Amino acid sequence: MAIIRRDRPVRATQIASEALTLAGGGRALLLQIAHPAVGRGVVEHSDFSERLMDRFDATMLYLSAAMFGTPRELAAMQRVVNQAHVPVHGDATPGRPAYSAYDPELQLWVASTLYQTMMELHRRVFGDLTAAQADEAYREFARALSRLQLTEGRWPATRSDFDGYWERMMAGLRVEPEVLAVSRQILHPRHAPWWLRWLLPVVRLVTAGLLPERLRHEFHLPWSERRQRRFDRAIRWTAAVYPRLPLRLRHLPRDRYLARLRRTVGSGEGTAQR
Repeated sequence: MAIIRRDRPVRATQIASEALTLAGGGRALLLQIAHPAVGRGVVEHSDFSERLMDRFDATMLYLSAAMFGTPRELAAMQRVVNQAHVPVHGDATPGRPAYSAYDPELQLWVASTLYQTMMELHRRVFGDLTAAQADEAYREFARALSRLQLTEGRWPATRSDFDGYWERMMAGLRVEPEVLAVSRQILHPRHAPWWLRWLLPVVRLVTAGLLPERLRHEFHLPWSERRQRRFDRAIRWTAAVYPRLPLRLRHLPRDRYLARLRRTVGSGEGTAQR
Protein backbone atom coordinates (compact mmCIF):
# COMPACT_ATOMS: atom_id res chain seq x y z
CA MET A 1 0.00 0.00 0.00
CA ALA A 2 1.27 3.47 -0.86
CA ILE A 3 2.50 5.56 2.04
CA ILE A 4 0.49 8.74 2.51
CA ARG A 5 2.64 11.64 3.71
CA ARG A 6 1.93 15.25 4.46
CA ASP A 7 4.21 16.29 1.59
CA ARG A 8 2.54 14.09 -1.02
CA PRO A 9 1.95 15.99 -4.26
CA VAL A 10 -1.66 17.07 -4.78
CA ARG A 11 -1.60 20.16 -7.00
CA ALA A 12 -0.71 19.80 -10.66
CA THR A 13 2.54 21.74 -10.25
CA GLN A 14 3.52 19.47 -7.36
CA ILE A 15 2.77 16.31 -9.33
CA ALA A 16 4.70 17.58 -12.37
CA SER A 17 7.64 18.49 -10.10
CA GLU A 18 8.27 14.89 -9.13
CA ALA A 19 11.21 12.95 -10.56
CA LEU A 20 8.73 10.07 -10.65
CA THR A 21 7.27 11.56 -13.84
CA LEU A 22 10.43 10.59 -15.73
CA ALA A 23 9.57 6.91 -15.25
CA GLY A 24 6.56 7.37 -17.52
CA GLY A 25 8.43 8.87 -20.46
CA GLY A 26 8.60 5.66 -22.46
CA ARG A 27 4.95 4.87 -21.92
CA ALA A 28 3.83 8.37 -22.95
CA LEU A 29 5.97 8.24 -26.10
CA LEU A 30 4.64 4.87 -27.19
CA LEU A 31 1.05 5.99 -26.64
CA GLN A 32 1.74 9.09 -28.74
CA ILE A 33 3.20 7.25 -31.71
CA ALA A 34 0.46 4.59 -31.62
CA HIS A 35 -1.90 7.33 -32.82
CA PRO A 36 -1.85 6.82 -36.61
CA ALA A 37 -1.33 10.47 -37.54
CA VAL A 38 1.18 11.23 -34.77
CA GLY A 39 3.03 8.02 -35.58
CA ARG A 40 3.31 8.92 -39.24
CA GLY A 41 4.64 12.37 -38.38
CA VAL A 42 7.24 10.92 -36.03
CA VAL A 43 8.33 8.30 -38.54
CA GLU A 44 8.84 10.91 -41.27
CA HIS A 45 10.36 13.71 -39.18
CA SER A 46 12.06 12.34 -36.06
CA ASP A 47 15.29 10.47 -35.51
CA PHE A 48 15.19 8.63 -32.21
CA SER A 49 18.07 6.34 -33.18
CA GLU A 50 20.58 9.21 -33.16
CA ARG A 51 18.88 11.91 -31.09
CA LEU A 52 16.90 10.15 -28.36
CA MET A 53 18.21 12.34 -25.55
CA ASP A 54 17.68 15.51 -27.59
CA ARG A 55 14.04 14.52 -28.08
CA PHE A 56 13.65 13.66 -24.40
CA ASP A 57 15.24 16.93 -23.30
CA ALA A 58 12.97 18.88 -25.66
CA THR A 59 9.91 17.23 -24.12
CA MET A 60 11.10 18.04 -20.61
CA LEU A 61 11.80 21.67 -21.54
CA TYR A 62 8.32 21.84 -23.09
CA LEU A 63 6.81 20.47 -19.88
CA SER A 64 8.91 22.81 -17.71
CA ALA A 65 7.82 25.85 -19.70
CA ALA A 66 4.17 24.82 -19.68
CA MET A 67 3.99 24.00 -15.97
CA PHE A 68 6.44 26.47 -14.42
CA GLY A 69 7.59 29.00 -16.99
CA THR A 70 7.32 32.77 -16.74
CA PRO A 71 5.56 34.59 -19.62
CA ARG A 72 8.96 35.39 -21.17
CA GLU A 73 10.14 31.78 -20.90
CA LEU A 74 6.85 30.54 -22.27
CA ALA A 75 7.03 32.90 -25.25
CA ALA A 76 10.58 31.75 -26.01
CA MET A 77 9.56 28.09 -25.89
CA GLN A 78 6.52 28.81 -28.08
CA ARG A 79 8.85 30.22 -30.74
CA VAL A 80 11.08 27.14 -30.55
CA VAL A 81 8.17 24.71 -30.74
CA ASN A 82 6.45 26.59 -33.57
CA GLN A 83 9.65 26.68 -35.63
CA ALA A 84 10.26 22.97 -35.08
CA HIS A 85 6.72 22.20 -36.22
CA VAL A 86 6.87 24.12 -39.51
CA PRO A 87 7.99 21.16 -41.69
CA VAL A 88 5.97 18.52 -39.84
CA HIS A 89 2.98 17.92 -42.09
CA GLY A 90 1.87 15.51 -44.77
CA ASP A 91 -1.12 14.91 -47.01
CA ALA A 92 -3.28 11.83 -46.75
CA THR A 93 -2.24 8.88 -48.90
CA PRO A 94 -3.94 5.50 -49.38
CA GLY A 95 -4.08 3.86 -45.97
CA ARG A 96 -2.28 6.74 -44.26
CA PRO A 97 -3.86 9.75 -42.56
CA ALA A 98 -2.88 13.35 -43.12
CA TYR A 99 -1.01 14.98 -40.27
CA SER A 100 0.20 18.37 -39.14
CA ALA A 101 2.07 19.28 -35.99
CA TYR A 102 -0.25 22.31 -35.77
CA ASP A 103 -3.37 20.12 -35.65
CA PRO A 104 -4.94 20.88 -32.24
CA GLU A 105 -6.42 17.40 -31.98
CA LEU A 106 -2.98 15.83 -32.32
CA GLN A 107 -1.52 18.36 -29.90
CA LEU A 108 -4.27 17.45 -27.42
CA TRP A 109 -3.43 13.77 -27.72
CA VAL A 110 0.25 14.39 -27.02
CA ALA A 111 -0.54 16.60 -24.03
CA SER A 112 -3.11 14.09 -22.80
CA THR A 113 -0.55 11.28 -22.71
CA LEU A 114 1.68 13.43 -20.49
CA TYR A 115 -1.16 14.27 -18.10
CA GLN A 116 -2.61 10.76 -17.94
CA THR A 117 0.77 9.11 -17.48
CA MET A 118 1.73 11.46 -14.65
CA MET A 119 -1.58 10.77 -12.91
CA GLU A 120 -1.28 7.01 -13.39
CA LEU A 121 2.17 6.95 -11.81
CA HIS A 122 0.99 9.21 -8.99
CA ARG A 123 -1.91 6.85 -8.26
CA ARG A 124 0.30 3.78 -8.18
CA VAL A 125 2.92 5.31 -5.89
CA PHE A 126 0.96 7.72 -3.66
CA GLY A 127 -2.53 6.27 -3.82
CA ASP A 128 -5.71 7.88 -5.10
CA LEU A 129 -6.46 11.55 -4.72
CA THR A 130 -9.86 12.52 -3.45
CA ALA A 131 -12.38 13.34 -6.18
CA ALA A 132 -12.08 17.05 -5.37
CA GLN A 133 -8.28 16.94 -5.47
CA ALA A 134 -8.28 15.01 -8.76
CA ASP A 135 -10.75 17.46 -10.33
CA GLU A 136 -8.64 20.44 -9.29
CA ALA A 137 -5.43 18.81 -10.55
CA TYR A 138 -7.16 18.10 -13.88
CA ARG A 139 -8.23 21.74 -14.27
CA GLU A 140 -4.71 22.92 -13.45
CA PHE A 141 -3.09 20.52 -15.91
CA ALA A 142 -5.57 21.52 -18.63
CA ARG A 143 -4.69 25.18 -18.13
CA ALA A 144 -0.94 24.61 -17.96
CA LEU A 145 -0.60 22.14 -20.84
CA SER A 146 -2.65 24.47 -23.06
CA ARG A 147 -0.17 27.32 -22.67
CA LEU A 148 2.14 26.52 -25.57
CA GLN A 149 -0.10 25.76 -28.53
CA LEU A 150 -3.52 24.54 -27.43
CA THR A 151 -6.34 26.54 -25.93
CA GLU A 152 -7.85 25.42 -22.66
CA GLY A 153 -11.22 24.93 -24.33
CA ARG A 154 -9.77 22.09 -26.42
CA TRP A 155 -9.57 19.89 -23.33
CA PRO A 156 -12.61 17.82 -22.31
CA ALA A 157 -14.55 20.00 -19.87
CA THR A 158 -14.39 17.67 -16.87
CA ARG A 159 -12.27 14.80 -15.64
CA SER A 160 -15.16 12.46 -16.39
CA ASP A 161 -15.30 13.80 -19.95
CA PHE A 162 -11.55 13.24 -20.22
CA ASP A 163 -11.95 9.61 -19.16
CA GLY A 164 -14.44 9.12 -22.00
CA TYR A 165 -12.10 10.85 -24.46
CA TRP A 166 -9.21 8.68 -23.28
CA GLU A 167 -11.15 5.46 -23.80
CA ARG A 168 -12.19 6.50 -27.30
CA MET A 169 -8.66 7.46 -28.26
CA MET A 170 -7.15 4.29 -26.83
CA ALA A 171 -9.57 2.20 -28.88
CA GLY A 172 -8.29 3.83 -32.09
CA LEU A 173 -4.57 3.31 -31.45
CA ARG A 174 -2.62 0.86 -33.57
CA VAL A 175 1.03 0.03 -34.09
CA GLU A 176 2.08 0.20 -37.74
CA PRO A 177 5.28 -1.62 -38.79
CA GLU A 178 7.25 1.62 -39.17
CA VAL A 179 6.02 2.78 -35.75
CA LEU A 180 7.16 -0.52 -34.29
CA ALA A 181 10.63 0.21 -35.69
CA VAL A 182 10.61 3.63 -33.98
CA SER A 183 9.63 2.00 -30.69
CA ARG A 184 12.74 -0.21 -30.98
CA GLN A 185 14.84 2.95 -31.32
CA ILE A 186 13.20 4.41 -28.22
CA LEU A 187 13.55 1.34 -26.01
CA HIS A 188 16.88 0.06 -27.41
CA PRO A 189 18.78 3.26 -28.28
CA ARG A 190 22.20 2.90 -29.89
CA HIS A 191 23.59 6.17 -28.58
CA ALA A 192 22.45 6.46 -24.98
CA PRO A 193 24.52 7.85 -22.10
CA TRP A 194 26.02 5.25 -19.79
CA TRP A 195 23.59 5.93 -16.95
CA LEU A 196 20.60 5.41 -19.25
CA ARG A 197 22.03 2.17 -20.65
CA TRP A 198 22.28 0.92 -17.07
CA LEU A 199 18.63 1.84 -16.44
CA LEU A 200 17.19 0.61 -19.74
CA PRO A 201 16.07 -2.84 -18.51
CA VAL A 202 14.04 -1.14 -15.77
CA VAL A 203 12.73 1.46 -18.24
CA ARG A 204 11.52 -1.29 -20.57
CA LEU A 205 9.88 -3.20 -17.71
CA VAL A 206 8.04 -0.13 -16.41
CA THR A 207 7.05 1.02 -19.89
CA ALA A 208 5.57 -2.38 -20.75
CA GLY A 209 3.88 -2.71 -17.37
CA LEU A 210 2.12 0.63 -17.72
CA LEU A 211 0.73 -0.15 -21.18
CA PRO A 212 -2.56 -1.98 -21.74
CA GLU A 213 -2.15 -5.59 -22.79
CA ARG A 214 -3.24 -5.01 -26.40
CA LEU A 215 -0.64 -2.33 -27.06
CA ARG A 216 2.02 -4.26 -25.19
CA HIS A 217 1.39 -7.10 -27.63
CA GLU A 218 1.35 -4.83 -30.70
CA PHE A 219 4.65 -3.25 -29.65
CA HIS A 220 6.10 -6.78 -29.31
CA LEU A 221 7.04 -6.17 -25.68
CA PRO A 222 7.67 -9.48 -23.95
CA TRP A 223 5.43 -10.17 -20.97
CA SER A 224 4.80 -13.10 -18.67
CA GLU A 225 3.64 -13.85 -15.16
CA ARG A 226 7.25 -13.51 -14.03
CA ARG A 227 7.58 -10.08 -15.61
CA GLN A 228 4.27 -9.04 -14.08
CA ARG A 229 5.56 -10.03 -10.64
CA ARG A 230 8.77 -8.07 -11.23
CA PHE A 231 6.76 -5.03 -12.29
CA ASP A 232 4.46 -5.30 -9.27
CA ARG A 233 7.46 -5.59 -6.95
CA ALA A 234 9.06 -2.53 -8.56
CA ILE A 235 5.89 -0.50 -7.99
CA ARG A 236 5.57 -1.68 -4.38
CA TRP A 237 9.22 -0.85 -3.69
CA THR A 238 8.83 2.58 -5.27
CA ALA A 239 5.66 3.26 -3.27
CA ALA A 240 7.48 2.32 -0.05
CA VAL A 241 10.70 4.24 -0.71
CA TYR A 242 10.08 7.16 -3.06
CA PRO A 243 7.67 9.19 -0.86
CA ARG A 244 10.27 9.08 1.95
CA LEU A 245 12.97 10.75 -0.16
CA PRO A 246 13.77 14.40 0.52
CA LEU A 247 11.90 16.80 -1.72
CA ARG A 248 15.19 18.27 -2.97
CA LEU A 249 15.97 14.86 -4.54
CA ARG A 250 12.44 14.30 -5.81
CA HIS A 251 12.50 17.74 -7.45
CA LEU A 252 16.08 17.62 -8.75
CA PRO A 253 15.23 16.90 -12.43
CA ARG A 254 12.60 19.66 -12.41
CA ASP A 255 15.10 22.14 -10.99
CA ARG A 256 17.76 21.20 -13.52
CA TYR A 257 15.42 21.53 -16.49
CA LEU A 258 14.10 24.83 -15.18
CA ALA A 259 17.68 26.10 -14.86
CA ARG A 260 18.38 24.94 -18.42
CA LEU A 261 15.23 26.64 -19.68
CA ARG A 262 16.25 29.90 -18.00
CA ARG A 263 19.78 29.71 -19.35
CA THR A 264 18.40 29.15 -22.84
CA VAL A 265 16.02 32.09 -22.62
CA GLY A 266 18.60 34.33 -20.96
CA SER A 267 21.21 33.58 -23.63
CA GLY A 268 18.77 34.21 -26.43
CA GLU A 269 19.02 30.65 -27.78
CA GLY A 270 15.26 30.30 -27.81
CA THR A 271 14.93 33.32 -30.07
CA ALA A 272 17.82 32.17 -32.26
CA GLN A 273 16.03 28.93 -33.06
CA ARG A 274 13.05 30.66 -34.69
